[in-house]
Amino acid sequence: MRGFFSMEEHHARDIEAYYNSLAVHKHHNYYEGRADSDLTGWIEYFVVLLADVFNRAKDEALRYSKEGLPVEPEPLRKFDRRARVILGLFAGNDVVSTQEMAAALGLSDRMVLYLLTAWVKDGWIVLANPSRRSRSYKLSEIYQKYIRNNPKQ
Repeated sequence: MRGFFSMEEHHARDIEAYYNSLAVHKHHNYYEGRADSDLTGWIEYFVVLLADVFNRAKDEALRYSKEGLPVEPEPLRKFDRRARVILGLFAGNDVVSTQEMAAALGLSDRMVLYLLTAWVKDGWIVLANPSRRSRSYKLSEIYQKYIRNNPKQ
């Protein structure tokens, strides 16, 4: 499900449920009480997570089977769901910060930096401001035309 779903996104939506599912024994020391651990909570959490992912994938597949896939320029076809969300941020902004991207994706700054490293390497995003506190990015010139013009062409 790479590109369609990440565990971190699901956990971030309900961080309390995630941490509660990890509490497999009552002892505060991780190593004590492990033999008597009850993994039921974690297994239930994980199965519900997988069911949600597969239901969302099914719903999206059904939607595309009815509506058809939108026609888009060849360079945009390689973009996964997260890249498309970030591309959408550039529709109204020339420069987008790491924090804005993290908020739009529901991910940590660290995870977004991991994605951005790959996207910069792919050449569709370039670093606009390298400062750690206000790091920001812009679209490369090649991809700006897809945002500035009608992206459905």
